[in-house]
Amino acid sequence: MGRGKQSIAISITLILIIFSVFFSATIADANEENDYKKLEIFTDVFSLIRTSYIEDVSTDDLIYGAIKGMLNTLDPHSSFLTPELYKEMQADTHGEFGGLGIEIIVRDGTLHIVSPIEDTPAYSAGIKAGDKILKIDGKSTRDMEMMSAVGLLRGAKGTSITISIERSGVVGLLDFTIVRDLIKIKSVKSRLIQERFGYVRITQFQDRTGSDLQYHLTELGFNDGSELDGLIVDLRNNPGGLLDQAVAVADQFLNEGLIVYTEGRDSETQLSFTAQPTNSSQDYPMVVLINGGSASAAEIVAGALQDHHRAIVLGEQSFGKGSVQTIIPLDDKSGLRLTTARYFTPAGRSIQARGITPDIVAPVVLPLSKKAMELREEDLANHIESSKSTSGTIANSGSLELSSTEQIDNQLRRAVDLLKGISIFKKTIH
Repeated sequence: MGRGKQSIAISITLILIIFSVFFSATIADANEENDYKKLEIFTDVFSLIRTSYIEDVSTDDLIYGAIKGMLNTLDPHSSFLTPELYKEMQADTHGEFGGLGIEIIVRDGTLHIVSPIEDTPAYSAGIKAGDKILKIDGKSTRDMEMMSAVGLLRGAKGTSITISIERSGVVGLLDFTIVRDLIKIKSVKSRLIQERFGYVRITQFQDRTGSDLQYHLTELGFNDGSELDGLIVDLRNNPGGLLDQAVAVADQFLNEGLIVYTEGRDSETQLSFTAQPTNSSQDYPMVVLINGGSASAAEIVAGALQDHHRAIVLGEQSFGKGSVQTIIPLDDKSGLRLTTARYFTPAGRSIQARGITPDIVAPVVLPLSKKAMELREEDLANHIESSKSTSGTIANSGSLELSSTEQIDNQLRRAVDLLKGISIFKKTIH
């Protein structure tokens, strides 16, 4: 290329670069100018209300109301926390607060119960996952902001509240008058079934759930080399909680690999969490129980163990809350709960609005009548009597050692049967 042509090409390139920079700057300036004009409208309205509204309105009420209005245009998990609600939110993560013990979400302008928390007034009263709260003490909850509903539901121990519930399959509203209590959530419970299978129930992910689980696993014998035939981890009706504790729980059962990763607009929200090597035995079979009340952190654990083929997931489709909320403290001790990213399982599955699909789908089955359940050969007319002489002893399979409530829990019984089958198969091939 001649020097003249080369100079022309360089000049054209420079002109294009300068034009591109100028055009981009012009668009940015135009957008910024448009934003300022909109903010001017906001300040004009604010000023008009302060000077011309029929009654005096506090600045805090106007500013807080405007912020809530902005957040109402976003997803149902983003919300503004007044100083009082921000303080209560911090108490939640420590597992102690005054109220009913339910996790709620706003969907299509209606308050939905994600799940009642075990051993709380709401759970004891019979509140169920999927119930819709249409009234609180006679006040309609239609289009009520979630944190406003939380403020109404919370209260001092010993005070009562009436919530009107719409339940699928039930005609009319169900009124529940519930006495508030100090909610002290024990996030991990455990015991042995038949002295061969461990059962761990995680009700919520709080700031000590990971270490509490480690203690329970050691007590059961899973971290000290004891030979046990399997473990059931029950995450049903677990509404979630802290991300770091979900990671800590999954890490108890994985020696390597990705547990969960997040993706958002900000580079600070693009995180990944991996399992750390552990010295504890990792070869025992596991079953994880989930249902429609399993959400957020519970779905992270179930998804990670499922993707790594570390556990069989049994039950029903989970809730599908796969978004990350960042709590941002503000200067006046209020806070912003803002959705900043999405969760993804190790295999790249988005949990958001999809949930975790169990490996074995096992819907809840209502028990048959006692008589139908107990029907045996000896109950049939003209049955043949057994021989009085016996040539040997038949091994007793043993009771499942389940409580009366657990005995009608078909999902738990299926989990025990599954682990028992794996145990028998292992002994057979050896």
